[in-house]
Amino acid sequence: MIWTLNDDAQAVAGRACSRIQQAARTAIATRGRFSIVLAGGTTPALCYRLLAQSTSDWDRWHVYFGDERCLAVTDPRRNSAMALEALLDRVCIPRDQIHPIAAELGTEIAARDYAMKISSATPFDMVLLGLGEDGHTASLFPGRNYQLQLPVIPVHDAPKPPAERVSMNFPALSNSRQVLFLVSGNSKQKAVERWRSGDPLPASGIRSRGRLEVLVDRAAWGECPP
Repeated sequence: MIWTLNDDAQAVAGRACSRIQQAARTAIATRGRFSIVLAGGTTPALCYRLLAQSTSDWDRWHVYFGDERCLAVTDPRRNSAMALEALLDRVCIPRDQIHPIAAELGTEIAARDYAMKISSATPFDMVLLGLGEDGHTASLFPGRNYQLQLPVIPVHDAPKPPAERVSMNFPALSNSRQVLFLVSGNSKQKAVERWRSGDPLPASGIRSRGRLEVLVDRAAWGECPP
């Protein structure tokens, strides 16, 4: 795991944008396509807006989502709605290459449906993830036992609203050539400290086939030396 310290959330977003652009160029040159798993959250949204101002072979992109909230399709709290507003409606990715989680169908149906959708998509070229104040990532929360044989899982009684969600599981998120965490803000200090000290947080359960990097800003890093 590589920890990369940045000045602030905007710097995290800018560096993430550069990492994604490079990963896309490499994947398209090597395999003719670029598959990316998007995360929700404020800092990823900053990154997506920067990406929308850049150039890429957008018609070669295939977009997936790490998790989703069981809300109406147009609800602005959905990760897919945020990604559409910040990036996907602003660039020319073919709509049939954007693969939202049908969380409006309910947790069980949506999880089974998305497991089928990603079955031929892995390994992903890049997975983007965030870090919650409690150490959760995607919608994988601390203190729970997840059935690792399921690539996508229904999530009930999430400790933060909405309670009903759908999430890619650890093996699916880890089945990527690159994993990139975007972490910013004072509220993440405790989680970062616990993660670095080896606590078994959900975030620490993510692996990668290749590079795994955490882009963290100074507010989230705290006073500890790099």
